[in-house]
Amino acid sequence: MALSPRLEFRQAQSLTLTPQLMQSIRLLQLSHLELNDFVDAELLRNPLLEREDGAEPGEPEPTEAPERSTEISAYEDTVDRGDRIQDADSIADGYDTAVENVFPDQGAQDQLNPQSRLDRNGSSESGEAPDIDQFVASKPLLSEHLENQANMILRTTADRLIAVHLIDSLNEAGYLTTELSAIADQLGAELADIEAVLDALQGSDPVGVFARSVPECLAIQLRDRDRLDPMMLSLLDNIALLASHDMAGLMQTVGCDREDLNDMLAEIRQLDPRPGLAFDSGPVESVVPDVFVRRGPDGAWLIELNIEVLPKVLVNRVYYTTVTRKARDSAEKTFLSECLATANWLTKSLDQRAQTILKVAAEIVRQQDGFLTHGIAHLKPMTLKMVAETIDMHESTVSRVTSNKYIATPRGLFEMKYFFTTAIASSDGGSDHSAEAVRHRIRQLIDAEVISDVLSDDTIAEMLKKEQGIDVARRTVAKYREGMNIPSSVMRRRQKKNLEAALVR
Repeated sequence: MALSPRLEFRQAQSLTLTPQLMQSIRLLQLSHLELNDFVDAELLRNPLLEREDGAEPGEPEPTEAPERSTEISAYEDTVDRGDRIQDADSIADGYDTAVENVFPDQGAQDQLNPQSRLDRNGSSESGEAPDIDQFVASKPLLSEHLENQANMILRTTADRLIAVHLIDSLNEAGYLTTELSAIADQLGAELADIEAVLDALQGSDPVGVFARSVPECLAIQLRDRDRLDPMMLSLLDNIALLASHDMAGLMQTVGCDREDLNDMLAEIRQLDPRPGLAFDSGPVESVVPDVFVRRGPDGAWLIELNIEVLPKVLVNRVYYTTVTRKARDSAEKTFLSECLATANWLTKSLDQRAQTILKVAAEIVRQQDGFLTHGIAHLKPMTLKMVAETIDMHESTVSRVTSNKYIATPRGLFEMKYFFTTAIASSDGGSDHSAEAVRHRIRQLIDAEVISDVLSDDTIAEMLKKEQGIDVARRTVAKYREGMNIPSSVMRRRQKKNLEAALVR
């Protein structure tokens, strides 16, 4: 059979992700803060988009002009007619005396902030209104606090450059997180010079910064108090025994009795193992719920979106019609058409995103009704696939919707991912148990134990199987216990004995 070229027509269907579809999928997993930033960027880029309230991105909401009437409004009384009100200096001049004699507190205020004195219209002498942020107290930054001290402690420019790199290598707690050899290689300096600068900076305020470990941080503070004797230094070298509550082994290693050990531990408790946390490390963002869940009058659950955090944008079609008529060439018309298509896509995508979040949240509430009504012990195992099949969506879509989203319930504020837990089989053939509910029960059993009956992992596994029919292995109990930062039964028994001995003493 001879081979020859030929033309064939074949028809087939395939799913193709367009750029706009990929962008819509990306919008699903954005938090409300990231979404508002994205919308603000689109508002600056697209002239046909505008906020529903008419404000530009980054501008405050407009306020309506006050209606004129014969009555004096509060604003007019305090601002528009402020000329009727005399300031402290004018009143004092009228009485031919000093301001302090008429207003005792005024003089002290002017001395504290002499440049913030206001004229009769409420503005400062410089012509600008006082900023309320000037009166808000804030913590100083740790880096700025240490740089100011380094400039006074160190004399040469080279040492100050090394100090800047050491300060940049500190974490929020004030610990040095970079090896000195790495800083020496980066700066091309001798390791001895780096160590000398570090030794000088370890005397900075707050005492304990620039430490490379917890024992070193405590040693710096004890040295500052002149309490770092050989016995205390030996205690810090064996701090692992203190963490494991092995008091007998610690006394034998350090070479002290119970009274000396208690005195040294009392001094250590007065120290701060994280001295850097006393300074500001940056703004703290609060978690805002995306969905609210509450009981309705009929006892059913009511689910609603938090519309306060959702951006509201509109397409200005009137402006589009006006500028289209004045378009000079095809390039301008093409640009306006693309802007209109993008604006229509954005408004549609935002609405679809809101509906998808509401749909997923409603299904989560339906499946976790027991948790919302009775508590964490009734949290059911739930997977992304279970929700996706019920609401006829893809599993990846549900995963994106529940990322970085929070739901406010009568039980508290939870991330949507919290409700998705694995299932643990029941030994009596009943319904499966949620892994989160099992963790909660393990913590309850451990919190209720006494010193004479500390529960081992095997005992906890047997109790779970006997009481609630939870078929869980010992290693699973150990994994859950370690995940909750709960020590082993041997460690807990030792801690309880030491606590009892301390109470008896």
